[in-house]
Amino acid sequence: MSEQNFQAMRRAMVESQLRTNDVNDPAIIEAILAEPREAYVPAERRAAAYTDRAVPLGNGRALNPALATARLLVEVAPRAGQRVLLIGAATGYAAALLARLGCVVVAIEEDPVLAEQAARQLGDRPGITLHAGPLAAGWPEGAPYDLLFVDGAVEELADALIQQLKVDGRAAFATAERGVTRLCAGARSAGGFGARAFADSEAVILPGFARPKAFTF
Repeated sequence: MSEQNFQAMRRAMVESQLRTNDVNDPAIIEAILAEPREAYVPAERRAAAYTDRAVPLGNGRALNPALATARLLVEVAPRAGQRVLLIGAATGYAAALLARLGCVVVAIEEDPVLAEQAARQLGDRPGITLHAGPLAAGWPEGAPYDLLFVDGAVEELADALIQQLKVDGRAAFATAERGVTRLCAGARSAGGFGARAFADSEAVILPGFARPKAFTF
């Protein structure tokens, strides 16, 4: 499939999947149109890069659906110069979008194969630092961050990540409960952290965020 084919598929995805679901921010649309999503999935799955579903990457992981990533970006409203802690970098697609928006990105990926693929794909792109390590641990050495961007769904957002946000810092993530995933936005204040769900949407489940099981007597 040619680059022209992929460009046409990218434009169609924006028009049919994103704009029809409240993704209209000009800077975010520009970043998505400029970034070749097909480059972040296995060669044999490139034709599926612009469908409305997650794209399997191997080892139980997948690239988040474009709509989920885009709506989380709209909700968190990243601005140029902001420092972003990205959790679930996978092969680097969300990191690339955030960098195109002018953010300084600290990206975390715990799967060593995906981390290697992300490093190879992103190369020495300015504004992105990639670290391999547990997703739920984040990267406290770089804290505090203006934004927390979790490109996937968690049963429970780790407190360790919230603590790495600045006071007044914002977060975007998805939650997973009983098979339903919801997109959420939150913010840290001097009094704690609050979040709200704003849409039901398919999102990939990230490892390491299982809610502790309650004991029953």
